[in-house]
Amino acid sequence: MNSLVLPLAAIVLFSFAYRYYAAFIANRVARVDPARPTPAVTMADGRDYVKTNRFVLFGHHFAAISAAGPLIGPVLAAQFGYLPGALWILFGAALGGAVHDFIILFASVRHRAASLSEIARREIGPVAHGAATATILFITILLLAGLGIVVVNALANSPWGTFTVAMTIPAALLFGLYMYRIRPGRVVEGSLIGVALILLAVFAGPWLVQSPFAAWFTLSPRTLSILLPVYGFVAATLPVWLLLCPRDYLSTYMKIGTIVLLVVGVAIVHPKLVMPAVTPFVDGTGPVLPGMKVFPFCFIVIACGAISGFHALIGSGTTPRMVPDEGSIRFIGYGAMLTEGVVAIMALVAATTLQPADYFLINGVPKVVQALGIQPAQLHELTRLVGEETLQGRTGGAVSLAVGMANILRQIPGMGHLMSYWYHFAIMFEAVFILTALDTGTRVARYLFQDVARTVWAPLGSTTNWFSVSFVGGLVCLAWGYLTVTGSVETIWPLFGVSNQLLAVIALAVGTSFILRQRPAPYALVTLVPLAFLTVSTMTAGVLNTFRYLSPAYIADVGRTVATIDGALSVVLILLVSTILVDSVRRWAHILAERRRGVLEVPAVAAAPDGGRAPSAVEIAG
Repeated sequence: MNSLVLPLAAIVLFSFAYRYYAAFIANRVARVDPARPTPAVTMADGRDYVKTNRFVLFGHHFAAISAAGPLIGPVLAAQFGYLPGALWILFGAALGGAVHDFIILFASVRHRAASLSEIARREIGPVAHGAATATILFITILLLAGLGIVVVNALANSPWGTFTVAMTIPAALLFGLYMYRIRPGRVVEGSLIGVALILLAVFAGPWLVQSPFAAWFTLSPRTLSILLPVYGFVAATLPVWLLLCPRDYLSTYMKIGTIVLLVVGVAIVHPKLVMPAVTPFVDGTGPVLPGMKVFPFCFIVIACGAISGFHALIGSGTTPRMVPDEGSIRFIGYGAMLTEGVVAIMALVAATTLQPADYFLINGVPKVVQALGIQPAQLHELTRLVGEETLQGRTGGAVSLAVGMANILRQIPGMGHLMSYWYHFAIMFEAVFILTALDTGTRVARYLFQDVARTVWAPLGSTTNWFSVSFVGGLVCLAWGYLTVTGSVETIWPLFGVSNQLLAVIALAVGTSFILRQRPAPYALVTLVPLAFLTVSTMTAGVLNTFRYLSPAYIADVGRTVATIDGALSVVLILLVSTILVDSVRRWAHILAERRRGVLEVPAVAAAPDGGRAPSAVEIAG
């Protein structure tokens, strides 16, 4: 099949979904009020609560939610063929992921930028709040450590990538100062300056590699593992307008620009999707994801490409503190997720235009590939063109994605000799793509831990006190940084995908409770339907993974201690999420019973922690 079909299908479907379905949710379900002041206005503090231009905030939000998932997930899911992954991305993003992101962002704004666990306390109850807090804190540290390791692996001994990433920091600082201090509100001027600096860094990268300065940016994995948490601490504690938001915004130009370039390349080259629509490996016998069947694991592996719980942390973390008006929530929440869906489709295209044998040799577990007797098609030639010693056995998806992107772009007329350049550019692009989620995730984790810390000592919950911000931010960076430096996260890495989707289950349960309390019951179906599907698929994957962790083969492979830890943590996560779901159903039954009694305004379960009250159903509904 012509590969252009998939991006065209995504553009058409997502445009239709944004124009009609998102408008229905915004106007009929949520009933957004553009004139209603947001927390960025009513709680402005110049540090975390800062009214931000909607386009700049879109850039921040998109950069923050776009982690490894939309790039790596579809590449790994290509083991099942291009069709299962494409269908899940197209319909999952439009009907599930974008709805999830919109509703959680809107709920957080209406609840004065409350975190996901705090919204659960107000909308469901103390039991759900306790279970959600424990689950979210654990998953957040796990996700940050996992992202940290991915970034370390991408930038290790890569001076081009490290230099480009490093240069985004002074460019962001200059942009922030320019737009908020030197020429307030001049977004276009600041953008031109910032983007020019980013492009300069990108194009200067190949020159740097050949210069004496290359040694300055050629860093070992251990050095990067130490520097990343240090950067995370700085990004999590400085005022959001100075570094974090500008860096994410400027990085978005590179992210979207690269994907647009790839779409243009596909339009010009028209490469064929040589991977079958459905492969024989849907039964779990494939070499890339050994033992994982298309259901439920296709819906787990793709993660952020269709729906991701990590987005709920951003949508109830940094973004609601900067939303300029409620009318922008549709553009930021729903629109950013659809954009990420396009990224996922293009990653799938890049992987499935490779010869199947080469794809499996790059991504497959070596012993499984050997057992299947797979022989290379064009792998030797691709290896020579990118300048690597070997591409075989480079598991994880990142390398095959870079090879697939480079292979498409080199076929554009006049670029035949640039295969190596595009390959290394793609590796650097992946690192920049993921790092923006790491710094924002660290700041969100600081918010979450401060919510818990204030119950121990009230001043630790202050977001304006330098000591509390620095102390809690330091603890967060120390936690995920330790796992990144020591590599201990490998003991819980198998939990990464399921944990992320369990977080989405929590968010959709909270979102359903939020809608049901303020609007007629049928409107809650917009979140209830994706919640039901995701609960079945994710719980099934969690149970299957638990049995796999305790199997003799897994114990022999990783050791009894690691297997026991994986199995125990998997069981605990499933029990915690089950608790939240049961408590949610109890709450829904209570709301419906109250409605049958003629109660139009069902009160919130709990008041705001600062002594205020949670907004009423009438206030929430506008």
